[in-house]
Amino acid sequence: RNIGQAGKILADSGYQGLMKIYPQAQTPRKSSKLKPLTVEDKAYNHALSKERSKVENIFAKVKTFKMFSTTYRNHRKRFGLRMNL
Repeated sequence: RNIGQAGKILADSGYQGLMKIYPQAQTPRKSSKLKPLTVEDKAYNHALSKERSKVENIFAKVKTFKMFSTTYRNHRKRFGLRMNL
């Protein structure tokens, strides 16, 4: 809901259309047979990948807790209690 307020959005190549909705989104640049990636594009993709990996590693650590890796299926009233452990 509040993605529009984010400073920047780092996404992988599966979110190519995201930049049309959120101009601050950053996705890797793609190559084609007719237009291969330039050295600058490769450097941009590498820097973006390094930045994204830091965030992805944090998500992986959080998901070691089963509660965060699956859909919460208990009472909504108790959700806040479980999040404040």
